[in-house]
Amino acid sequence: MRVLIPLPDRDFDVTEVAVPWRLLTDAGHQVVFATERAGTRPAADPRLLTGVLFGRLGAEDEPKRFYEQLTAAPEFTATAAWSDVDVAAFDGLLLPGGHAPGMRQYLGSPELREQVARLWALGRPVGAICHGVLVLARTRDAESGRSVLAGRRTTCLPKYMERAAYATTAWRLGRYYRTYPAYVEDEVRTALDDPAAQFERGPRVLARRGTADDDTHAFVVQDGTYLSARWPGDAYLFARRYVQLLQSTARA
Repeated sequence: MRVLIPLPDRDFDVTEVAVPWRLLTDAGHQVVFATERAGTRPAADPRLLTGVLFGRLGAEDEPKRFYEQLTAAPEFTATAAWSDVDVAAFDGLLLPGGHAPGMRQYLGSPELREQVARLWALGRPVGAICHGVLVLARTRDAESGRSVLAGRRTTCLPKYMERAAYATTAWRLGRYYRTYPAYVEDEVRTALDDPAAQFERGPRVLARRGTADDDTHAFVVQDGTYLSARWPGDAYLFARRYVQLLQSTARA
């Protein structure tokens, strides 16, 4: 099965891209990456590879190894253009996150949102993690004009996580952890019909992450063919659940 993963030119989250790519590929699925312009070689947020502050707060070792493997994969260099993609040719869509400034190219693109709306309307599996949920919150249904998330249950990067990361690093990195003036959670909530009932923040965590073999500290929300997660610490569970969702909705 073919899964589309759009990316900005730079600054996406290492773990939220490399872990799903590795698990999808290992399960026998084909991943196609798309950037604003075809043939762009995208690059993850470099701070997440070296450590955001004093060598800490970056990606874990295994996701970094997966990212090294990804950068050598042919699909990573032969990217399609957002506008040229035939969404009907894909079995699913996965929207990763990231918070550094380069993400705004992807999070704020009307062109990308048009393609996302087309694929969403087909009813195929859509996964979004962290800031990636913003793409869906900003995507409008062609008929109703409402966000495609209006009637869905969802999670995203919780406000307390975004606030804590910013408070911890602002003295050195400025607004590195504040992609937009509004918190991700606040914007996602405004897209929902009933935020109190539909938004799920999950258990409170700040450092503990899910791993390849332990989902104790991970959290995802599934509503029909839509799957969402909060942050890189959910990436393994998110990727496994997305693979299961993809396989359960396989087209004949």
